[in-house]
Amino acid sequence: MDTPSRAVAETPARTSPRSGVTGWYRRFTRTERILHALLMLTFVGCALSGLPLLEADRPWAPVLARMLGGFQTAGLIHRVCAAVMIGVFVTHVGTLTMRGLRKRSVLALVWGPESMVPQPQDVVDIYHNFKWFLGRGPRPVFDRWTYWEKFDYWAVFWGMFIIGGSGLLLWFPFFFGKLLPGWMFNIASLVHGEEALLAVGFIFTIHFFNGHLRPEKFPMDTAVFTGRMPAEELVHERARLYDRLQATRTLAREEAPAPTLESRAFGWVVGGTALALGVVTILLILYSAISS
Repeated sequence: MDTPSRAVAETPARTSPRSGVTGWYRRFTRTERILHALLMLTFVGCALSGLPLLEADRPWAPVLARMLGGFQTAGLIHRVCAAVMIGVFVTHVGTLTMRGLRKRSVLALVWGPESMVPQPQDVVDIYHNFKWFLGRGPRPVFDRWTYWEKFDYWAVFWGMFIIGGSGLLLWFPFFFGKLLPGWMFNIASLVHGEEALLAVGFIFTIHFFNGHLRPEKFPMDTAVFTGRMPAEELVHERARLYDRLQATRTLAREEAPAPTLESRAFGWVVGGTALALGVVTILLILYSAISS
């Protein structure tokens, strides 16, 4: 647990020049950070272990497989990471359900500015963001969640059902073979590989760019590791959230101790490693596509 005195000593409070708001504010809870870390590690594990299995005829596949301990070990790593990932997904859904029951307000989970469910405002944000891209309007501001963050969030649900479901069929063929026709396994094999390549390509390019490589975040945004965002991000990038917290007089509740050097260093090491492995994975995919 970070203590305010230690954190402030190690990381000076950052000040927003526009409003004079200083300090750091809550971005992610501890549970959300742990689940994201597990999801990130298992995704990278599934990508690296699954790629030599999917592209076994490529000259680099045996090399990568040997680095993982052989094709059999790569398959074991793939299944272990997949099992943990499914556990993370079930835990997250269970946490959301319990939160809704505890607050007796399931509606808050699916509607409003705190919800990850797409809202009409997200369509407006997309319109204004593209106007800004084309130099036809000012840069838009957002609430707690942006439309691209919601897209990334729901992409996990899609991937769990499509990639995870097809993977379970291939993992337990004797069990599902009693329930499904044989041609379903051919489709599952095709869907699992192609959707996995799509997911890997998206996460290691678009998601990494939005989360870390944008000019205002480059070279890395450590908020998902520390759980905190500086005042200038709250005021300038998520001004609607700032205005809403001000209007409801709940801004003080969102204040958090500044992240320690250790927590930020952890984010740099783990995030940087994931980014490097992601780049290697993308290069292997591109090489396979070009040389096929």
